[in-house]
Amino acid sequence: MRWEITDFISHPLWMVCTLVLAAVARAQRRGRWDPRACPVRLTGKTAIVTGANTGIGKFIALDFACRGARVILACRSEARGMAALREIRQRSGNQNVHLRIIDTSSLESVRKFAAQILEEEKQLHILVNNAGASGLPKGITADGLEVSFATNHIGPFLLTNLLLDLLKKSAPARIVNVSSSNHKRGKVDFSHFHGENLTYMMDTVYNHTKLHNVIWTNALALKLQGTGVTANSLHPGVVMTEVMRHYNWIFRLIFNIVGLFFFKSAEEGAVSSIYCAVAEETEGISGKYFDSDCSLVLPAPEARDPAIGSKEFEYCERLTAKL
Repeated sequence: MRWEITDFISHPLWMVCTLVLAAVARAQRRGRWDPRACPVRLTGKTAIVTGANTGIGKFIALDFACRGARVILACRSEARGMAALREIRQRSGNQNVHLRIIDTSSLESVRKFAAQILEEEKQLHILVNNAGASGLPKGITADGLEVSFATNHIGPFLLTNLLLDLLKKSAPARIVNVSSSNHKRGKVDFSHFHGENLTYMMDTVYNHTKLHNVIWTNALALKLQGTGVTANSLHPGVVMTEVMRHYNWIFRLIFNIVGLFFFKSAEEGAVSSIYCAVAEETEGISGKYFDSDCSLVLPAPEARDPAIGSKEFEYCERLTAKL
């Protein structure tokens, strides 16, 4: 029997699932930590936020700018990046906000961006790997990587590795990787990196990439012990952003309607990232996973397995070295 999207939406279970999702999302709209009450200043500090032209990334960058940081907006679109740049400068009163172009799905673009940063910047105290997308169509990049894995995982991995020495030199420094609670529904299969053995249904591929984000973050934290650089991952919550822009219009419509009443705004969704990046409470904490209310929670079992983490890190290092 052929399955149609309208059949699913009209099924009674759809309403039940929607209500359950909405209830869960509503419960997490308000976090216990308020960035406005945090006195930390970032004057003299440099921060990079990927995907900073919209959504969560823009509000993370705005918070850093309001704290006096030198902020690098790492964006794929120059036009949208410039719009965000003007808005952040105007709202924060901080003119030390700058735009640099990067497409995390392209390793060439990542290397070009990193080379520019290393040439221009003498220090780097905060790196927030926020850029990512869900529901990307099936595809292979010029590097031979599955497009979602390149965008959400391999690109950020390479970027972080290329900037690692600068972060160490600037210590204390923090690396913040935006993952998702969806990582608990992901699976570890390294053939996925090249588009093999993947099922493209709903956010399945996205879930896999988000699991790799957490595994890599924890492995990175172990390697950074004693350097003064910390690495943590987090779940921002179910947020009204453009992350669903690649989905069928019906799903986008439902997501947006439900989201108006129950989901977090992009500003609210930025809170857990800001918490990991600036809060005094997270100073020195590394290799942890934070929920959307800024509480420490256990990630998926695979992310807590040092053997898997070691294999993850070594595989990604070899992969990016030869591409």
